[in-house]
Amino acid sequence: MISASLYFIQERLLFLPTVLEKDYKFSFNYNFEEINLEATDGAKLNALHFKVENPKGVILYFHGNSGDLSRWGTVAEFFVEKQYNVLIMDYRTYGKSKGKLNQDVFYEDAEMFYSYLKSQYKESQIAVYGRSLGTGIATYVASRNNPSKLVLETPYYSIEDVAQSRFPMFPVRLFLKYKFPTYQFIGSVTCPITMFHGTEDIIIPYRSAQKFYEEAPKDFTEFVKIESGNHNNLSNFSLYQHHIKILFP
Repeated sequence: MISASLYFIQERLLFLPTVLEKDYKFSFNYNFEEINLEATDGAKLNALHFKVENPKGVILYFHGNSGDLSRWGTVAEFFVEKQYNVLIMDYRTYGKSKGKLNQDVFYEDAEMFYSYLKSQYKESQIAVYGRSLGTGIATYVASRNNPSKLVLETPYYSIEDVAQSRFPMFPVRLFLKYKFPTYQFIGSVTCPITMFHGTEDIIIPYRSAQKFYEEAPKDFTEFVKIESGNHNNLSNFSLYQHHIKILFP
């Protein structure tokens, strides 16, 4: 009975969107363009494209599982102030984005936004950045394209792996609709990869990130272990800031 209940409420456990009205006006400290792309099934996807004078490159940013662009746009400004353009989308049901959810559309929608950037930038100018839930989507995109780098903040082996650690008494693999098998994609990534994970992360266990790292190409993958870091505070640590300065000088 409990397993059946988990099956029907899993979307509410995994996805925590907030919704914005169609006429909501975004406000940030940097110039941006609000864009809307239409998926093949007609779903409308909302995004923000931050633009600076003489950008050093562009970052395609995939955010975590809660909130909307009114919050995540502020997070993206961390990179805009470093003189990078940033494109950040809201997933379906988040913010102003519409459409039905399933695992495949996360990947398809992300590819659509990568293609959008490729029409304006060389791939050597594009970096892909994923945070939390977005690390699985970012890894998929990088595995199918040739960006300059892939940066993953609090990555996971798979959502199935994370869910099993949270509900160890249940056979979650039997009823989980959203498995996000990130480990299946990382081996096909050919650009430099940097992973950040905190040892005190209780949302995505450090063990899951380590397990994921073992599947990555070792010649060009760096795993940055942040002692005492948790799921939401890695940017506060000097070790994170040091590596970000190297990745995005």
